[in-house]
Amino acid sequence: MSGITGNMDCEDCISSAYVANSTEFHLHSTVDEDDELLRYIWREYLHPKQYEWVLIVAYIVVFFVSLIGNSLVCFAVWKNRHMRTVTNYFIVNLSFADVLVTIICLPASLVVDITETWFFGNTLCKVVPYLQTISVSVSVLTLSCIAQDRWYAICHPLMFKSTAKRARKSIVVIWVVSCIIMIPQAIVMECSSLLPELTNKTTLFTVCDEHWGAEIYPKVYHTCFFIVTYFAPLCLMVLAYIQICHKLWCQQIPGSTSVLQRKWRPMQCSAPSLGRGESVRVRTSTVCAEIKQVRARRKTARMLIVVLFVFALCYLPISVLNVMKRVFGTFKNTNDRETVYAWFTFSHWLIYANSAANPIIYNFLSGKFRGEFKAAFSCHCHGQGQNRTQGIRTRTSTDSRKSLSTQVNNMDNVSRISDQIV
Repeated sequence: MSGITGNMDCEDCISSAYVANSTEFHLHSTVDEDDELLRYIWREYLHPKQYEWVLIVAYIVVFFVSLIGNSLVCFAVWKNRHMRTVTNYFIVNLSFADVLVTIICLPASLVVDITETWFFGNTLCKVVPYLQTISVSVSVLTLSCIAQDRWYAICHPLMFKSTAKRARKSIVVIWVVSCIIMIPQAIVMECSSLLPELTNKTTLFTVCDEHWGAEIYPKVYHTCFFIVTYFAPLCLMVLAYIQICHKLWCQQIPGSTSVLQRKWRPMQCSAPSLGRGESVRVRTSTVCAEIKQVRARRKTARMLIVVLFVFALCYLPISVLNVMKRVFGTFKNTNDRETVYAWFTFSHWLIYANSAANPIIYNFLSGKFRGEFKAAFSCHCHGQGQNRTQGIRTRTSTDSRKSLSTQVNNMDNVSRISDQIV
């Protein structure tokens, strides 16, 4: 994942091909046919191949979907106060990181993947990969915080109380930690030319890659990078969601109806202040409130599990390829340059495709986000009538939330009364 700018990860696999053709380059140079040399370079290396045209279209689609979708996610939460939940704060942070990497890193990756050359100078050679690895770290830590928040809320609701203020503090910590732990990535990135004899004639075949010095350093760094930013968090999040699913689909959440029902008969017998009609009404309202709460939690858990699965799937190829290249040196003497290059190119695209996939997941699996997305794309051609309808919907939604909150409070009050009596 650290080799983000396309060509950087493929330097070992393509350098042999460049060196093999250097004799022909020298032949052109000795006869001062620079124009012929540039035409040869364009024909053999710069002109997009058929699958690269498909890649260009795929990058463009991902760019616009990611930019528009993640911006809508941020706007939806900012616009609607009732959507400013702890989970949604983390989702906004995830979307902001995706927007950042889409704007800054995606165009550079596309150019490098197509031209096999870094055109953007030594400064951006350090900045772009650094921002990309920061985005990876922010995404992983944010997903981890979401999993932890859901795990506490569903499996151990009495151990930890998550609030919006704590969520905002956690987001700040996530960015600070990510910026600090990824500093080595910015330090070791440098520009170099695969064919120094062409340095004064063209910037082509300039690569932006890591320069560590000793061979052991990249092996240690990329092993730790893989464990810290992919393998370990993924294992912990999978375990957390397994317990969450077990609680939501196989067991009763603490304080749920089964507990209430076990204490219902003694509570009715021992509490004459509650009339029979009032008791039935309270019981019905608490059951309805609990059903709505469990359904909402199941929907949220389902959406977050899909987000985690897509993240793991999209980052798996680049993680494996990066370890194979940096740690084991698998591609140093490869004879199938085109295949290796295609794998790295596809793995880079998957990283950005993950950024575009998240808003699509929210749209299909979250009714609130889907409603906001539809509202953003709808034409306001009905003027005040549409605004009046929206106001009615808002009031209805507010009343519904107040009713649900009242039902939940009734359930808590009855549970406390039953505890005191029993």
